[in-house]
Amino acid sequence: MWSAEPDGSVAARVLETLAGRGETLATAESLTGGLLSSHLTDVPGASRSFVGGVVSYATRVKVSVLGVPDEVVQEHGVVSQECALAMARGVCDRLDATWGLATTGVAGPDEQEGRAVGTVWVAVAGPAGATARLLELGGDRAAIRQASCDAVLEILARELGERAQGDIRSAQTEVTRREEGGLG
Repeated sequence: MWSAEPDGSVAARVLETLAGRGETLATAESLTGGLLSSHLTDVPGASRSFVGGVVSYATRVKVSVLGVPDEVVQEHGVVSQECALAMARGVCDRLDATWGLATTGVAGPDEQEGRAVGTVWVAVAGPAGATARLLELGGDRAAIRQASCDAVLEILARELGERAQGDIRSAQTEVTRREEGGLG
């Protein structure tokens, strides 16, 4: 769950990691309606890595502002993996950010595109590509929106951790090669 203490939150950890790397973050939000950006900007010093966000509640905003292809909307709908990925990539491009987070889904009270309340796609786009995850959430509208924010931030935290581990392994390999005389 989201920590009441901004300094102990996942948002604080990812923002600190990004700032330390000189990387930036942007958000593309549909069902969360700016809640994700709000959580990020609750963290003191967020401006060191958070560049901004787009609340794309309407489909036309997803298409015209974030660059989600019409074909994605027509073939898959806006509550889909394809749309979430396009939103995350689009916000990176539009806001010139290293990383993009996207949330799209059904917070309720009614179904959308034949998808049940609580059906949510979240996505993270970064330097090595993009990933999306389907969430099937319970609770009221507020709980679904909050859980969507929590989930996408956790995915980003894992991506950043895995990338750091990859960087460490790469550096260790290079040091080992140098010790063995393999690199100049």
